Amino acid sequence: MDQDKREPWAVQAGAEKILAAEDMRDYAIFALDAEGHVASWNEGAARLKGYTSDEVIGSHFSRFYPPDQVATGYPDWELRQASENGFFIDRGWRVRKDGSRYWAHVVIAAQRTPAGELDGFIKVVRNESEASARVERTRRRLADLFEIAPAGIALLDDRGRFLDANGALCDLLDRRLEDLVGLRDVEVLDPTDTGGGLVDGDTRSTGDLLVPHRLLARADGTPVPCQVRAAASVRDDGSRSWLITFHDITEQLARAMTLRHQATHDDLTGLLNRRGFQERLAEMLPPDKPGSVAVLFCDLHNFKRINDALGHEAGDELLSEVAERLLEGLPERCEAARFYGDEFVILCRDLDGAADLESITESVAELFRMTVPLRGRHVQVTASIGVKAVEDSGVDVVSLLRSAESAMLDARVRGQTRGGGHDQLALEEELREAIAGGEIDLHYQPVVDNDGTVVIAEALLRWTHPDLGPLTPDVVLAIASRGGMLADLDTCVLRTALREARSWRRRDGGAVKVSVNLTGLRPEQPGFAEVVRSVLAETGAAPDILVLEMVETVFAQLEPEQRQEMNDLVADGVQFAVDDFGTGYSSLAVLKELPTQVIKLDRMFVSGVGEDPDDLGIARAMTELARTLGRMCIAEGVETSTQHQLLRAVSVDAYQGYYFSRPIPPAEFRAYLAGS
Repeated sequence: MDQDKREPWAVQAGAEKILAAEDMRDYAIFALDAEGHVASWNEGAARLKGYTSDEVIGSHFSRFYPPDQVATGYPDWELRQASENGFFIDRGWRVRKDGSRYWAHVVIAAQRTPAGELDGFIKVVRNESEASARVERTRRRLADLFEIAPAGIALLDDRGRFLDANGALCDLLDRRLEDLVGLRDVEVLDPTDTGGGLVDGDTRSTGDLLVPHRLLARADGTPVPCQVRAAASVRDDGSRSWLITFHDITEQLARAMTLRHQATHDDLTGLLNRRGFQERLAEMLPPDKPGSVAVLFCDLHNFKRINDALGHEAGDELLSEVAERLLEGLPERCEAARFYGDEFVILCRDLDGAADLESITESVAELFRMTVPLRGRHVQVTASIGVKAVEDSGVDVVSLLRSAESAMLDARVRGQTRGGGHDQLALEEELREAIAGGEIDLHYQPVVDNDGTVVIAEALLRWTHPDLGPLTPDVVLAIASRGGMLADLDTCVLRTALREARSWRRRDGGAVKVSVNLTGLRPEQPGFAEVVRSVLAETGAAPDILVLEMVETVFAQLEPEQRQEMNDLVADGVQFAVDDFGTGYSSLAVLKELPTQVIKLDRMFVSGVGEDPDDLGIARAMTELARTLGRMCIAEGVETSTQHQLLRAVSVDAYQGYYFSRPIPPAEFRAYLAGS
């Protein structure tokens, strides 16, 4: 026999010698002949099994197996497997001489002659009783955890069939374990769930997937929303199973829906609010065909007089009654919202031409014609309605609402129920005459510091139209914008504010600054600084009482020469304020370079202080930013004591809002100052 043919035997013999030499206590190594009789026996085998070599040599190795395995012929089957495959690996119970059992890890390697004939077997056995006990203890603990876990847990095979499930999942699905085992995953999903099987698609390709929302079904068909996590597990034989957890998210979804409803609906009437309506309208744009979507902007007549005469509670009752009529009387393809005050807006969809819109508008007008009993009186209600159909695919939500509102104003100007907004020239001309004649009135809202001292008053415009009565600043600005009068309106407000503010004095004799929010008169326009200086000279007001407010996006877009003009005004004593800070997109680098002395924290970050920790965190961060940049920080929209105290705790410098005072006429503001 040459060396090459003998080499495998030499390797095997060498390995056996090494194992024997190392006297590996936990390994039994012995040889079997082709029929399974013991041919050799090492010391490890003697220790593990309790037999001496003399006791076992020549006996059949099945004596080391439990009787039930011997009865089934399992030992001989192991040898056949080793003979056919070259080796065999197994774990199982084995028996010692004294009858005790131990958990064994077994390797059987077939040995062949150089001619390829079976010559016998080498068997290596390791005692894994302690490891098995540990595994068993772990298995029991895991089984206990599996069963007592509050989340539903299931084991699925690779075809998506349930192999096992814990009690929590059985309770969740209202199914018994024996009914659940064997079902396919798709059989426990709600028919409306279109995500496929639990172990299909992305789950199968990644082996680990979290799905935030799947819809399962209880035994009675009731849907159950769940968050599902699937993880693959590969067994020793290479097959794959899936461990899947199910968390019932019914309550979380209910809370989210409640919060969502609160954010998009009016508390008083239950109708959509401005935000909810704008979102719904955005979903309808652009329409499938021109004219199939329209907006009706509705404003109640004489609502302010009703409020003043009968009280705000009566006004709320009236608004609720109007909302109820709209909910009951509008067609299904129409949806109503309450924007603010006495303004209602209606979205109409699936319109079939102008005649269809005309019919709906007449129906809406009829809904607003009512008699409502309030506080022992019968109040007659009517409304002006502005109608705007979407004919242009490029129209946006804001411009569409502005056009509808303009149409409503047009109707009121003309004394009609309806208006199409096609002619605004008369209204614009009346505003132009009011600006030229100094008929724009101002109200003032105080800004107070941490000592309660009034340091600034913001000027807020008012225009009382001869027919329409007092118009809100937003409406006036919209009319001025359409008529190209924004710069003239700003100049008029600036002139009136400085003329009234130059003589303001607090009780301690200190002067009070006045802030004017600029919309049309802005630094990027030629002659901006000259206009400001001219109005200061005309009114005789000192520059150091003037604060000019602009939104941060205006400041961020200024050219170097325009910033220099602002710097020159600052050198004169004028201050600049960044209005609605936090709503724009200016970088910190740009903000650092701007010639601004005041930062006004937008009310959207103030309104949630005391309710949302994030809003207070934002306020703190912006206050620290203002302090770092050497700017004064004013919080806008402070309406509660809680907001005031929390903002004060994060070192806001001054406050503005209804908690301190609403905007008030000049005479009332002077009286307010006298007590400051």
